[in-house]
Amino acid sequence: MQFHEVRFPANLSFGSVGGPERRTEIVTLANGFEERNSPWAHARRRYDAGVGLRSLDDVEALIAFFEARRGQLFGFRWKDWADYKSCPASRAPHFLDQRIGIGDGVRTDFPLSKLYRSGLNDYLRPIAKPVPGTVLCGVGGDPLVETVHYEVDHTTGVVTFAEPPGQGAEVTAGFEFDVPVRFDTDRIQTSVASFQAGEVPTVPVVEVRV
Repeated sequence: MQFHEVRFPANLSFGSVGGPERRTEIVTLANGFEERNSPWAHARRRYDAGVGLRSLDDVEALIAFFEARRGQLFGFRWKDWADYKSCPASRAPHFLDQRIGIGDGVRTDFPLSKLYRSGLNDYLRPIAKPVPGTVLCGVGGDPLVETVHYEVDHTTGVVTFAEPPGQGAEVTAGFEFDVPVRFDTDRIQTSVASFQAGEVPTVPVVEVRV
């Protein structure tokens, strides 16, 4: 996987537009009813990195980041300001935020995930790029200490416990996370004059599977 473990400057992603995209195949039957199916188990997020630019220094920083990634060649981390925590945006992450598994006395590896619920339906999103230093874990309602009781692979989102959680023990976690993305273009077009007049370049960014 061609991926750089570096985050797009958070001050530039702030104010950008974007969000999750789903793919739904719809067939209208002869009687007017529809059959709907989705080939994607998970959403794919898209953003426009150009919207967050506010100065010529920002444009310069964007170009430097783009060149260092070789355009679309290498992926990178992106902070989605609308959705970057295991908890509501107004709160700080807590080790009880998300249930990531149930212990069986043998298993030690647990991948991070975030549950989205609306009404009686929910969706479990895998989290592959947690932010270093933000992952808090617990077992059976008791908080644990990173590097003592567990280790976190920040490139995959897998938590490894020093001792396997006991049979039936709830394994929980709280964290901040990034979205793995790449540029969705091989060129950036900027104009100093137009930018100073209030126009910004369009810089599409798309989520990648990792």
